[in-house]
Amino acid sequence: MRWKGRRQSDNVEDMRGSSGGGFGRGMPGGLGRNPIRIPMGGRAGGGGLSTIIILVVLFFALRACGIDPLQILAGGNGGQVGVPGGGGQVTQGQPRASDEMTQFVSTVLAETEDVWNGIFQAEGLKYEEPQLVLFAGQVKSACGFASSASGPFYCPGDRKVYLDTSFFDQLDRQFGASGDFAQAYVIAHEVGHHIQNLTGILPKFNQMRQQMSEAEANQMSMRVELQADCFAGVWGHYTAQKGLLEQGDVEEALNAAQQIGDDTLQKRMQGYVVPESFNHGTSEQRQKWFAAGLQSGKLSSCDTFNNPI
Repeated sequence: MRWKGRRQSDNVEDMRGSSGGGFGRGMPGGLGRNPIRIPMGGRAGGGGLSTIIILVVLFFALRACGIDPLQILAGGNGGQVGVPGGGGQVTQGQPRASDEMTQFVSTVLAETEDVWNGIFQAEGLKYEEPQLVLFAGQVKSACGFASSASGPFYCPGDRKVYLDTSFFDQLDRQFGASGDFAQAYVIAHEVGHHIQNLTGILPKFNQMRQQMSEAEANQMSMRVELQADCFAGVWGHYTAQKGLLEQGDVEEALNAAQQIGDDTLQKRMQGYVVPESFNHGTSEQRQKWFAAGLQSGKLSSCDTFNNPI
């Protein structure tokens, strides 16, 4: 990925080296306010709500945020992306470090800002840029305490993406998913959850799953995660149009999606799969939905709620 020399986002808060001691170790039984994170394994279930209920919920969630879902799902102007100026907020965390990984993360975040600012602007809306928090070992968020074992995650409570960059080493060594565009895919996926939060999808899901059975909640969770993969693909589409992708980049992202599929993770970690426990999607599904967004660049390609996954 040709990322060097490009704009870096100011929305990066570097908490590495800060006095974050005293945080609980590992992931508690469930972080408050429902963080959305890259899986390191996990359980879920089958089942799900009827298509008509999902359609109604999604429709009113988007309408409540001032977005016309009919225009978006029909293609609308959402496929046309302008590239407005940066204009990110300056965080009050520590100054951005000068190491190459921080520069890379800041650049990828800036590229997501440009794309999503353009998409929202085309719909007559203002995109609220998320902050990305770099941490080492453990961190406190509005969703509670987390360790690096949780993997990257998005917290709807404070609208921040949290990333321990050691995950990228793990992605390479343990999961065989190397490459800068594989890493960019991970960031873009978490930003995809931010898009869902802004459009009302995550708040409605978090409200609804309190009344769902485990099987229903997990089936819906898969649809949420696969849509975030598709949104990451939409970002990749416009990144490719800028000429920033190099040969092999798409394959890196698709390989990363394959390596963190529920079925692949379960095979690696326990030697067998339990399909009813899937909550992020199989390797095939994750590749499929990332590719859908990548190929079309349209939000209408990311309707995981009303199409077979």
